[in-house]
Amino acid sequence: MTRVIHTGDTHVGYQQYNVPDRRDDFLDAFRQVVRDAIADDADAVVHAGDLFHDRRPALADIMGTLSVLEELSEAGIPFLAVVGNHEAKRDAQWLDLYESLGLATRLDDEPTVIGDTAFYGLDFVPRSQRDDLDYDFAPHDADSAALVTHGLFQPFDYGDWDAAEILTESSVAFDAMLLGDNHDPGKQQVEDAWVTYCGSTERASASEREDRGYNIVTFDDEVRITRRGLDTREFVFVDVDLGPEEGVERVRSRVGQHDLEDAVVIVSISGDGDPVTPASVESFALDRGALVARVTDHREITAEEQETEISFADPDDAVTERVRDLGLSEAAHDIDETIRASKVADANVKDEVERHVRELLSEDALAADADGPPSADDTEATRSADKTEPDANDDTEATANIDTDETDSGAAVNEADGTDDDSQASVEEFL
Repeated sequence: MTRVIHTGDTHVGYQQYNVPDRRDDFLDAFRQVVRDAIADDADAVVHAGDLFHDRRPALADIMGTLSVLEELSEAGIPFLAVVGNHEAKRDAQWLDLYESLGLATRLDDEPTVIGDTAFYGLDFVPRSQRDDLDYDFAPHDADSAALVTHGLFQPFDYGDWDAAEILTESSVAFDAMLLGDNHDPGKQQVEDAWVTYCGSTERASASEREDRGYNIVTFDDEVRITRRGLDTREFVFVDVDLGPEEGVERVRSRVGQHDLEDAVVIVSISGDGDPVTPASVESFALDRGALVARVTDHREITAEEQETEISFADPDDAVTERVRDLGLSEAAHDIDETIRASKVADANVKDEVERHVRELLSEDALAADADGPPSADDTEATRSADKTEPDANDDTEATANIDTDETDSGAAVNEADGTDDDSQASVEEFL
């Protein structure tokens, strides 16, 4: 029997709502998973991608993650992982750094056997490269086998990649696919195998209302998948349907019915009633101890906006959606910098983004003509997802957390508990 914790989408380093406490929350949630694994004496922690929120995490995030992995290593529990779309880089991955320190195993097409189960890995692969994959995995002698990968898979409604195709065409008969990318948990049986998402360990979007947690997967005569919740920061969701002549006082009354201390408060307004200024409700919640307050008045959305697939009110969502469709690599970060970093005048942002996307597409086409499509049996093609596509799960601040700030690096090292000088030197060399 083999019993592992299946987790993923930890998004360490995400400073959600631009609040430092939320950045700490994501690392704390990952630490909870690891300490649960130690307390339960799990056979392994299996991470299905997006350990980091960004391919350029701050040094504090790198060192904080290192300290968590050292706890797991000291307990003799292996950490097996693949690379997700958020953290993928063109060169060596952050997961390679932790592997070089003996703190992680980057799963690939060779089996990593834990107990009586063989684990394989497939890093995130953009749609433009999937047709060339041949799913050729090395054989194993274990009783069971599992594929760990990252992406949005059918038969789940949001899927754009067919899990049945992978299971049917693979050279190895898998008993389970342990997935990351979608932030809500779920499981279905496909081709006599369980296909399951573990969900994220912290809410990366206001749409993620369910409690956060992870899967416990047991491989024996059959595969058993159970859930365990995590103690994460409280999110208070307040849905207010205003009647005629009702307004801000009604919204405040509803918000005030909740314990808001240190919570993230998400208020959604619908119905009729008077206009409501979001700032007045947010201030009300903050005065009562909320860490963050966000108000969305859905009555302000016109019929024309509802018919539009992407609203210009949400530039991050527009970038996220377009980059996922195109399978671009550097685009998400470069375009984000164009929008956020004041490189051009506000009036010219739209033209500048369009120009930049066109250039990227031209460069992508030229590279494809010169090099040909990637081969699925090329180790770097299957192990290094060097095209970055943000998740559909992230809210409008998801791409905002691109840390180029070097000024906190010294303090960041001091904040990372449990790391030794050798580990710090290795990280600095890697950087």
